[in-house]
Amino acid sequence: MSLITLGINHKTAPLDLRERLAFTPQTLPEALLSLKKLNHIKEASILSTCNRTELYCVTTEDNDQKLIDWFSCFHGLDVAQIRDHLYFYAHEETIRHAMEVASGLDSMVLGEPQIAGQMKDAYALANEHGTIGLLLGKLFQRAFAVSKQVRTDTEIGSSPVSVAFAAVNLARQIFGDLKKTTVLLVGAGETIELTARHLHTQGVKNIIIANRSVDRAKKLADEFQGEAISLQEIGQHLHRSDIVIASTASPLPIIGKGTVERALKKRKHEPVFMVDLAVPRDIEPEVNELDDVYLYSVDDLQSVIEENMENRQQAAEQARDIIDAQVTQFLDWQRSLGAVDIIAQIRKNTQNITNEVLQKAKKQLAAGQNPEDVLEFLANTLTNKFLHLPSTQLRLASQDKRNDVLTIAQDLFLANNTNNTKKSDQ
Repeated sequence: MSLITLGINHKTAPLDLRERLAFTPQTLPEALLSLKKLNHIKEASILSTCNRTELYCVTTEDNDQKLIDWFSCFHGLDVAQIRDHLYFYAHEETIRHAMEVASGLDSMVLGEPQIAGQMKDAYALANEHGTIGLLLGKLFQRAFAVSKQVRTDTEIGSSPVSVAFAAVNLARQIFGDLKKTTVLLVGAGETIELTARHLHTQGVKNIIIANRSVDRAKKLADEFQGEAISLQEIGQHLHRSDIVIASTASPLPIIGKGTVERALKKRKHEPVFMVDLAVPRDIEPEVNELDDVYLYSVDDLQSVIEENMENRQQAAEQARDIIDAQVTQFLDWQRSLGAVDIIAQIRKNTQNITNEVLQKAKKQLAAGQNPEDVLEFLANTLTNKFLHLPSTQLRLASQDKRNDVLTIAQDLFLANNTNNTKKSDQ
């Protein structure tokens, strides 16, 4: 049995292809059961996010072609369209990859924590539909444990590496507790949405979202119990805002120096923290000339992000050391499964021999034979049957000069006698 992974991610494929190869929550159960029906697939789990789709399988064949055929067929694509964008891992590479993914080392944003939760969802779904077993179950559980250890023992998640996180973190350094602040977010795209989530995590209750499409602003504002306004209404609400974070695609500035001056008068010159994450800028650079305004551009934050990325890279190296040790442990455990199977077979064969000889001994007793003679028959017969095959194989090993086999046999059958002899000699 082999562990394998077939996948596509943000490093190997553009967004439009990743979207076409993603599994929706509605199609995932069907896909899992379909994948598990392949003759060579014994266990299966599917991880599907916006940045990656990966098939984790236990298989009797170390071949990716059947998986590629199934993957392309399920999504109605030609193999030629996806082959060059796929990656395939087997054995140790699969174990390492799973642990790196769970720890955020393979993510678009190094060290991001969301992927561990997404992997747990994938594991739970496979478990629910009965497509996961001993090997994959152990791999996922070990990956989750590694992810937790990496976050506990390294600083990989402690430094912000997105402009949204960096902006909120800087605001927290200036204001301390953000819970009582009012925040104006200009725009409603991905960056502003992420900023809103970070603010919500910090306990901010008063969020105003201004956007060209008020409907889009309202949809996002409702998620955080905020209020939505149009871009034209910014001047009416700017004086309420302690923090302003802007990120739109506007070709011209949205907030001018005059608008900010009027807002400061209404605020009685209470300071305002402003962050312009847009390129081109949403806030006129001249606003920085005003007293009581602290204006930061995306370039100002970039140096913070680069420094923090260096910190995460160092933490990632520590994380890989942790993963190296855990991969070795997993491989040791997997190899031990072979011994478990052999031990089970030996026990089964031994029990069969014992039952056979015992039945003969019982028949002899029932026929009235001397119990001592029956016991002697039982002991001698069991000894001979148990040792017949090992004795034959050892003689053959000796003839072939297989000293390794002889040494193992001595360790298996004479270890206690050897130790006892040593003790008696002492």
